[in-house]
Amino acid sequence: MSMQIKVDISKTLVSAGRAFRLNVRFESAAGRIVVFGPSGAGKSQMMKAVAGLMTPDRGRIEVAGRCLFDSEASVHVPAEQRQVAYLFQDYALFPHLNVRQNIGFGLQRGWRNPAARARHEAVARWLQAFELEHVAQQYPHQLSGGQRQRVALARALAPQPSALLLDEPFAALDAALRQRMRRELDALQRRLAIPMLMITHDPEDVRVFGDHVLRMEDGSIVPAEEGAA
Repeated sequence: MSMQIKVDISKTLVSAGRAFRLNVRFESAAGRIVVFGPSGAGKSQMMKAVAGLMTPDRGRIEVAGRCLFDSEASVHVPAEQRQVAYLFQDYALFPHLNVRQNIGFGLQRGWRNPAARARHEAVARWLQAFELEHVAQQYPHQLSGGQRQRVALARALAPQPSALLLDEPFAALDAALRQRMRRELDALQRRLAIPMLMITHDPEDVRVFGDHVLRMEDGSIVPAEEGAA
């Protein structure tokens, strides 16, 4: 399990009259990459660029041997074709769809609002894998925080992506649930052998998942000795 990833991008973001310069360059072949840094460092914007949800001003992005973005070669693979799963910090579940529908969303071309009791082999497999069969007909507001995270993970993994991108995956959970979900994700990721890139500001995430740890500050990856200062 490894993910060859190369990121070399620049982007100027302007908000409320303030300019923020994103200038990220790193390369890794680790199976678990953690980008660690404080809030406001630009971690989420970098992740969105890898996922195809934000377009850099210039640069190049490669994941698993595929060029996903190259400003000079005019390459910009659409997000839905990047074969990467992006787990949002707030999980971004569809409130009007039940658990089964959320997992099945987008599995088949044109299946945008699957029937409430629709059957699909992959959906059934993920319901079982994440122990969600008993809540398959429930809606996001009826679920616990841990269940919502499992649904979001199942939905992200159902299309069998080549990599998993995780944006502060445990930040919204209380301490006890955070610890449990770390264990669950750790075991699941090892079982599925899917490489992942995680961004976090929590040192415990670094300890559990950090095969390769990168420190990010003020829009850039900094050397370890600078980040530790």
